[in-house]
Amino acid sequence: MPYVNIKVTDEGVTREQKSRLIRGVTDLLHEVLGKAPDSTYVVIDEVALTDWGVGGVNVEEWRARES
Repeated sequence: MPYVNIKVTDEGVTREQKSRLIRGVTDLLHEVLGKAPDSTYVVIDEVALTDWGVGGVNVEEWRARES
């Protein structure tokens, strides 16, 4: 029973994109590991940019530095 947790920033990921991620991960686990799709769990968490850090700062600050 695989459990996959995908974390993305909360920047307008659409319902369609989430559906494609869930289907794609499920299909990949079935193809590569032979895991049954009906027992594969995929959870997508959206994280605020201020709650996601890279390089010691939140993403908003990091992007501002990279610009």
